[in-house]
Amino acid sequence: MDSKNYNDAERAVNKTKWTVDNYADRAKDYIREQKANDSEATAEGWMERAKDNVADAWEDTKDAVSDAWEKTKDWTDDAWDSTKDAGEDVKAEWNKKTN
Repeated sequence: MDSKNYNDAERAVNKTKWTVDNYADRAKDYIREQKANDSEATAEGWMERAKDNVADAWEDTKDAVSDAWEKTKDWTDDAWDSTKDAGEDVKAEWNKKTN
């Protein structure tokens, strides 16, 4: 896998890895934001925000993994074709020398 694709996938996965401290800090930010907007902070609102964040990270992860798969698949197809061609060349050379 190309290192850029690996890094993209790793970054996307890391976005989804909120630690307990991060959750607490983000929950506090959500509560402060709701108070600043004269709205009531609710557990449901917080869960929706967390769900949206995870969904965005999941989409990024899927995109990175899909790109990595396609590039790896293309690379392996090319490698297989090259190997097959080289094998046929060796076979042809062998046949020339043994006939």
